[in-house]
Amino acid sequence: MRLMAFDYGTKRIGIAVSDSMQIIASPLTNIHPEEIWKFLSEYLVEEQVETFIIGKPKKLDGTASESDQHVVGFSRKLRKTYPHIPIEEVDERFTSKIASQAISVSGMKKSKKQDKGLIDKVSAVLILQSYMDSKSF
Repeated sequence: MRLMAFDYGTKRIGIAVSDSMQIIASPLTNIHPEEIWKFLSEYLVEEQVETFIIGKPKKLDGTASESDQHVVGFSRKLRKTYPHIPIEEVDERFTSKIASQAISVSGMKKSKKQDKGLIDKVSAVLILQSYMDSKSF
């Protein structure tokens, strides 16, 4: 079964999934928040997801950020819609910055480096990989 991670934003949600052995995190897509429920219902018909992992936005001091309320709302609806799939939260501080840096040094064209959707997908990969790394010890 796969793991699925979300980098939730009010404009886009970056989504990443693991392979079935839960070793490698890969970007899946990014989607507008209004379209997430249709996307998930279709995806979950084809693939089994063991756990949802949600990036939890925090400030440098560890307290909830301004966007935390949106993530909490998304998490509640996810829990209510898919009560059989557990939800884990991962500190997502710096994931967008790290994603931007990784894309920047990747050799991609400048237009790709500034693609916010790509940054969201890579951020979701970082959230998922962080979760998987924490479970491997």
